[in-house]
Amino acid sequence: MTEATAFGLAPSTTMAVPVAQIKYCLYARKSTEQEEKQILSIDSQIKEMLQAAQRDGLNIVEIRRESHSAKASGQRPVFNELVTDIRSGKFNAILTWAPDRLSRNAGDLGSLVDLMDQKLLLEIRTNGQRFSNNPNEKFLLMILCSQAKLENDNKSINVKRGMRARVEMGLWPGCAPTGYLNEKRSDRKCQVMVDIVRAPVVKQIFQKFGDDGWSGLKIYRWLKDDIKFTTKNGKRFMLSNVYLLLRNPFYSGVYEYPRASGNWYTGKHDPIISKELYQKVQAKLGQDKEHKTYTKEFAFTKLIACGLCGSGVSACEKFKPLKDGTINRYVYYGCGKKKDLDCKAGYVREELLIEELLKIMDQVTLDELNLKAKIKQEVERYSEFRNDVLQLDPEQQKKQLEIESKNYAKYILRKGSVAEKRDLLSCLRSKLIFKDKKLELAS
Repeated sequence: MTEATAFGLAPSTTMAVPVAQIKYCLYARKSTEQEEKQILSIDSQIKEMLQAAQRDGLNIVEIRRESHSAKASGQRPVFNELVTDIRSGKFNAILTWAPDRLSRNAGDLGSLVDLMDQKLLLEIRTNGQRFSNNPNEKFLLMILCSQAKLENDNKSINVKRGMRARVEMGLWPGCAPTGYLNEKRSDRKCQVMVDIVRAPVVKQIFQKFGDDGWSGLKIYRWLKDDIKFTTKNGKRFMLSNVYLLLRNPFYSGVYEYPRASGNWYTGKHDPIISKELYQKVQAKLGQDKEHKTYTKEFAFTKLIACGLCGSGVSACEKFKPLKDGTINRYVYYGCGKKKDLDCKAGYVREELLIEELLKIMDQVTLDELNLKAKIKQEVERYSEFRNDVLQLDPEQQKKQLEIESKNYAKYILRKGSVAEKRDLLSCLRSKLIFKDKKLELAS
């Protein structure tokens, strides 16, 4: 069998490049989608194609493997690198198992055809077919890849239709939330049953929040420290999971599908809580949300990290009435506890934090301070004026500029607005670490 007929096609009349000059990249892809689980695995694809390449004397420069769906355009890293390498001249041909291994969308298919039009991609070989820069062969390639896209689109429509049919029957077409378990019997598809181990805990979570006035944080600590509660997969329940659970209407017997669609259904599953308790919890969550809508900008939040747990530093303000009728305002900074709710970093007054920042300014170099262009221009203009008056030499001018820059930074920290302080700290190249009520630059 000749090289041209190795995959069952007659030689291309447009192929004028000698076989030795054709550099193939062997591309094997296995989709992670359910409908393609029976397709040959990557290793078997490579084995079959290498045998054909050895038989026909094809020059395989490199083998590329990828496990990624080809439905979406531009989402496959290995394929994108392959296209880039073809443009750079590293390869000028592709050997793959079937056309749908290369593309199931119009975007990636267009990239391949465009490379052929530019004569950068001389040939695509598959198991039984060969495509070169020939109008008929390119047309056939587009038909085969378009057929794969049509199959994907039809499958998507059929899956959505099946999902709609199931939810209209009151069945849940997804992973059961904590407190329920998915039925594993094939004759009870999409049905869920109550998890006798976790359902009582879920009910207590709603009761403690709605009836007993517990906060989400208190519930989290109870789950974590007192009863060592975990999900069915053995994972610890986080604070965010507590609020997600409290907002899930599934536990009261109804659900919205798809989410935020406005389409509500009554499920066949047994509710864990009453609709009255669920509404009571939602009302309290709504009140908590209203209380948190007011946000205030503080000077040093999100610019400093906790030295104990790595969370960002947050701030709060306190007001103290004085005997003369005036009110003093105090701002405290401390660990936001995003990464560790039990962090013991403590709090520090803003005035003391500024004193720490002033010490930091004495430590940093002009390069470390990295003043933004506008600020730098102001400092340099003032420094230039002083240099003219004092008639300093270049070395003294450099030292004077560093002194003036630091003095300007200190002035902003003492007297500047919140925006100016934040702008200044964002100039620092190194990260600020807050630990034991002290500030230091990250090494």
